Amino acid sequence: MTESESSDGARVAKVIARAGVASRREAERLIAEGRVTVNGRRIDSAALNVTGADRIAVDGKLLDAPAAPRLWLYHKPVGLVTTTRDEKGRPTVFDRLPPEMPRVLSIGRLDLNSEGLLLLTNDGDVKRRLELPSTGWVRKYRVRVNGTPSDTMLAPLRAGITVDGDRFQPMAVTLDRQQGANAWLTIGLREGKNREIRRALGAIGLSVNRLIRVSYGPFQLGDLAAGAVEEVRPRIVRDQLGLGTSPGAAKTAPRRGLRTRSGSAHLPPRKDRG
Repeated sequence: MTESESSDGARVAKVIARAGVASRREAERLIAEGRVTVNGRRIDSAALNVTGADRIAVDGKLLDAPAAPRLWLYHKPVGLVTTTRDEKGRPTVFDRLPPEMPRVLSIGRLDLNSEGLLLLTNDGDVKRRLELPSTGWVRKYRVRVNGTPSDTMLAPLRAGITVDGDRFQPMAVTLDRQQGANAWLTIGLREGKNREIRRALGAIGLSVNRLIRVSYGPFQLGDLAAGAVEEVRPRIVRDQLGLGTSPGAAKTAPRRGLRTRSGSAHLPPRKDRG
């Protein structure tokens, strides 16, 4: 039982997140905007505890019963933004997902010019848990840079570097090979600040011209094609996330038309594509 749960129920924002309507932070914003009602009464505080007997509605629509947590692997191509709406009108990740998928949230982000593994979930609590640095899961990237890096040049990244007042934690950096004017690196980090890899490499004089996330904790990109999505089997989700077996989880089946993956795939071979 967490700090927001007790015999009196759970925080209303957490319940909204579990229903897959929004992340917990977004749910708090919806409450502050007066868009949430409990038992027909509009609320303005996310501190309210609710139980299964309460009727919760967002924008007038009653919440469905919480679904079992689900997880998808998505190979994000270059050119998509990881937001539900973009003020510049650019295409988003969510615009390109199969229509049979339920409403999902992204776990972390990849910027417009980055590609590779993006985890998606229907559960706001899972999203929050996997984004926390304390989760300890390593995100690994294959990074192509313009320049001729050396171990001496890369040392500040391994020690931890400060860029424009932002302190980046030590990264695991491997120089894989030089390829003409470019070099390929493998970089692992446990937190994902905005454009962290690009900014850190820029600070030591290296310009990134390709960035591919190949894994997020135990979940790996493998040979998943660009733009493709695969659901991770419920048993794997429960085992990897430490979730107890529940009746809802046991009945959850992948939607027709979506490939499933029974376990973590292997990292792609180090044969650089492009």
